[in-house]
Amino acid sequence: MAQWGDYCPYHAGLLFFASIRLFMQITLLVGTVFGNARQIAQTLALAAPDYGASAQVLDMQDQTIAVFDTPGFLVLCCSTTGRGDVPDNAQGLYQSLDVEARYLGHVRYGLVALGDSSYGDTFYGGAKAFQNRLQDLGAQLVGDLCVLDSLAADDPDTVAVAWFANWVQHARHLNSGAS
Repeated sequence: MAQWGDYCPYHAGLLFFASIRLFMQITLLVGTVFGNARQIAQTLALAAPDYGASAQVLDMQDQTIAVFDTPGFLVLCCSTTGRGDVPDNAQGLYQSLDVEARYLGHVRYGLVALGDSSYGDTFYGGAKAFQNRLQDLGAQLVGDLCVLDSLAADDPDTVAVAWFANWVQHARHLNSGAS
């Protein structure tokens, strides 16, 4: 008679496939000026296993529209520079969305926008630019934006992780509806 803890190939296989179904793959794309967006992305990547996800962090530098074919969900962590512009390290990817434009209806993404509200209309303009362009190409924003204002008293890592927990639930629900 089998005892608790005995190896059973049938049950081991079921557990393996159940764990695959529960585990989400997330790619965090970073557009940053001073490294704050990278810090947030790394914090989210470290928190991902707590929410049943694996995450990789990629700098937007040297990326093209092809990065949107990465399996799983994407989260863009993007700061703003100048007069509401995308950061220098994100310029190539942003321009690629125009130069190599194609329908991105398969893309499901989240957006973490970093900025300074004292800049008024250009507040988190870099992230807004990506959101508008991705929407034009048919990509679907999952959940709400995570807006991190450098003037806010709240700890940005804490705010981002709380947003991420909610975002993962939205993404998982969307993913289960597609199955």
